[in-house]
Amino acid sequence: PPLIYFKLNRLLYILYLPAYWESKYFFHFYGKIFIMNQIFCERLKELRKEKGLGQVALAEKLDVGKSVISLWELGKCEPTLSKLVAMAKFFDVTIDYLAGLED
Repeated sequence: PPLIYFKLNRLLYILYLPAYWESKYFFHFYGKIFIMNQIFCERLKELRKEKGLGQVALAEKLDVGKSVISLWELGKCEPTLSKLVAMAKFFDVTIDYLAGLED
């Protein structure tokens, strides 16, 4: 059966989509998750560099572990909502901008 596995905020989601498996909407949905994640990774790195901060310095500002920023920028894990809010305030951007939903 067609299954999709993806992680979001440390939870593993499993989608079973038999009706959508061969439709263009399935691939659009799956691709959109990947694209949004890549945009977030790129924007976080870009904003960090614009402020002239290293990963360790940004981790201290956001009160997270030293390696967390690296994991976010590589797309290996995603921030919680509270950390997204903190990032948006720190960089003076919207959460939608960080997520790639607006330019």
